[in-house]
Amino acid sequence: MTEMSSTVETSLAQAIASLRQEGFAEALWQVCLALAAPDNLIVMAYRDAGPPLVLLTRAENPKVYARLQDGYLAGAYRLDPYYELHLGRVAEGAYRIRDIAPDAFQRSRYFTEYFGETTLIDEIAFVAPVSEGLSLNLCLGRDARSGRMFGAGEMAACRRMSPVLAALALAEWRGLERGAGEAEDMPALLIQAARGQGIQLSPRQAMVALLILRGHSTASIALRLGVSPQTVKVFRKQLYQRCGISSQAELFSLLLPLLG
Repeated sequence: MTEMSSTVETSLAQAIASLRQEGFAEALWQVCLALAAPDNLIVMAYRDAGPPLVLLTRAENPKVYARLQDGYLAGAYRLDPYYELHLGRVAEGAYRIRDIAPDAFQRSRYFTEYFGETTLIDEIAFVAPVSEGLSLNLCLGRDARSGRMFGAGEMAACRRMSPVLAALALAEWRGLERGAGEAEDMPALLIQAARGQGIQLSPRQAMVALLILRGHSTASIALRLGVSPQTVKVFRKQLYQRCGISSQAELFSLLLPLLG
């Protein structure tokens, strides 16, 4: 048994003993430190309808969650790769952001206007489906405090331990299935909100707008919609004309408040 595995097992035993008690948050943090030495931790329950429920946060760098309420929960969560993962009903497991983010994520306005401000440079999330339309997300982050990405060994350790972390989270936050709510149609919501601003969007234009804002390239959108890249360019041009804009930055500024 290695020293690291012994530390993880010891911290897990303490977390199990602390379930549903005041000391669980600290015990869970110690598990995370032993497993992958993150700079921060956030536990959320993603729902199909409404913003995620924030169950626990831990960060030494105040910038990481400075805009959690007025930015992320106010609407930016709808552009988060992990929220898109939730909507896709992925299997239980550990997912690294660079493996699941859209191909143009770092060039998206969501990244530059919100994600970049958090100083986060890497994330690994444990996903634990609770019920239809509801999943738990335990997200370990590295930020400017350490300035380091997670290593291959740390990612492998997270994958090995993901069933245990998922079971631990489900045991601590059982009963959340009552808050799942009905699934929302985001393109339809965007169409309705845009109409209030005098902008008439078609369902396809609204879907293209959402994919652009999430960080999908023209090629990625074409694959998602089953059309050619040239057709996507036509949709994008029509979208910009409808909105009276000429750039993705303007699209973000116009539509993100509507998503909230």
